[in-house]
Amino acid sequence: MRTVTVFFALILALCVQAATPPLYEPALSPDHSEIAFISGGDIWTVPSAGGEARLLVSHPATESRPLYSPDGTRLAFVSTRTGAGDIYVLQLGTGELKRITFDDVRCNLDAWSRDGRDLYFSSSRGDIAQMGDIYKIPSGGGTAFAVAADRYADESQAAVNPVNGTIAFTSGAMAVTQWWRKGHAHIDETRFTLLTPATLTSATGAGAAPLYKPFLENHAKNLWPQWSADGRTLFYVSDFSGTENIWEKPLTGNARQVTKFTGGRVLFPSISYDGKAMVFERDFRIWKLDPATGVAVQLEITVRGASATSAGVSSTHLSLATGFRDLALSPDGRKVAFIAHGEVFAASSKDAGNAVRVTSTAANESQLAWAPDSKRLAYVSDREGPGHIYLYDLTAETETALTSGPLQDSRPVWSPDGTRLAYFRDGREIHVLKPESKADMTVVTKQFRSLAPIFREDGANLLAWSPDGEWLAYFTSETRGFSNVAVVPAGGGKEMPLSFLANSNGEGISWSPDRTAILFGTSQRTERRSIARVDLTPRTPRFREDQFRDLFKAEAPVVKDATAKDTAVKETGKPAKPVQIVFEGIRRRLTLLNLGIDAGSQVISPDGKVLLFTA
Repeated sequence: MRTVTVFFALILALCVQAATPPLYEPALSPDHSEIAFISGGDIWTVPSAGGEARLLVSHPATESRPLYSPDGTRLAFVSTRTGAGDIYVLQLGTGELKRITFDDVRCNLDAWSRDGRDLYFSSSRGDIAQMGDIYKIPSGGGTAFAVAADRYADESQAAVNPVNGTIAFTSGAMAVTQWWRKGHAHIDETRFTLLTPATLTSATGAGAAPLYKPFLENHAKNLWPQWSADGRTLFYVSDFSGTENIWEKPLTGNARQVTKFTGGRVLFPSISYDGKAMVFERDFRIWKLDPATGVAVQLEITVRGASATSAGVSSTHLSLATGFRDLALSPDGRKVAFIAHGEVFAASSKDAGNAVRVTSTAANESQLAWAPDSKRLAYVSDREGPGHIYLYDLTAETETALTSGPLQDSRPVWSPDGTRLAYFRDGREIHVLKPESKADMTVVTKQFRSLAPIFREDGANLLAWSPDGEWLAYFTSETRGFSNVAVVPAGGGKEMPLSFLANSNGEGISWSPDRTAILFGTSQRTERRSIARVDLTPRTPRFREDQFRDLFKAEAPVVKDATAKDTAVKETGKPAKPVQIVFEGIRRRLTLLNLGIDAGSQVISPDGKVLLFTA
């Protein structure tokens, strides 16, 4: 009987918990009267003792990290309504909303200055590998300038000392950008540094430089620094004891654990301006802490209101201005497919207006691939857990699951004749699938897991068919981590390498339409990207005399045949030659295109006359 009672009690607790949506990223108002927090991507407020919460800001975009101004009259927050995430300031008295930053990368709001004139934020706008720099911008709008922006160094989560203006910040890009990672690994370890800006060191004379001083490096995940009101103690979240808790460290002395949780995670703490209270997120609920005693209590909060992203809002129609990805133009140039809110849409590439919704699932769809007939669309969906490949026929309006099973499938690429699909499975195999019969064959078994873009939703081609459909080219990561291009017969056979570079990054494989070369992007982590060309057959030298004589040769007439399947047949009236690869001496037939700029993934126009590339 006891077991049954406990069982039903557990079910009841889970049901009650499920009835309350997740609450996160809280901030306490300066007068301690209310707490602003995020739920459903919108901003809510609730009395600081808990109770009934009401909507403050509701928008189909995602709002995050609300922070009250020191005088309590304004609320700053981040919103994706205009892109990746910009900072907005809301006048609480009038409801006036103003956009403060205008960036194409996310701005992470860190703090207000104590006089309310400026906002501090972190952004990777000027650094590499998503590493952050710290910026300051007027809270009423204006020009942002860098406070800490060392190249190749990560500086994020700024906390401004209220007494002397010293800035404590976090270094360690992995934990800062991937704070949601549960558990501990060496890649999560961060450190705190104290920065005295140059403006505060002017007493030392002209040309004074900012001063950096290490403050905490304990081989733990340390995040979200917060200063006490007297500027003598830094509060933060750390997993030094195994579980993420609130800690404090005075300017002189040892760190001390404040909360004593043995499970769950403490996230997004926010201390009041007088330092007498702190709120934080734990287990998707809002908690309040007395920093002096270490006593923390969970607040009972009831959400009353309808979020802009609540269930019940029509899922048939969406009105979007931003948030589109995976744009794919059909081969005939008349249609375009894209992803919005994790769903597949298709529309005319010429006319504005409504788009046709292809999928309607709770899962995420990605990696769009048009068939050569421009009537079928392949994509990856994780609706069954692992990603699998689906096919949608836009003329018949039918969807077919092409792959299944416990392993991840990714990167579908159509053969030139539209009868086969090549794709990666589990980062270890390349498969060729015939959609009509669902016949599936493994053509390569190898370790591709180190090629991270295979598992990303974006990125350039890592797998490409030859124009005649007889070969597959792909990136392969060797023992030393070098990314090079290899080919294999599409029907299965021996893998043959085409390039032999000591470069670790590869992106974008393209076959030249004349079938004589392969192009691909290549680089090291910090060097400028280049486009490499591999000639598949020895190139016959062309002398100036020969080029001059060719000017007097009559050009062959172009035969326009709408039913011809091969481009070469359309242009010359003759069947195209199959792709020929001479592997002997191919190591010496690689050249780097002298473009003079950073150039990555690329695509060649069907006539072979134009090369488009990212830069």
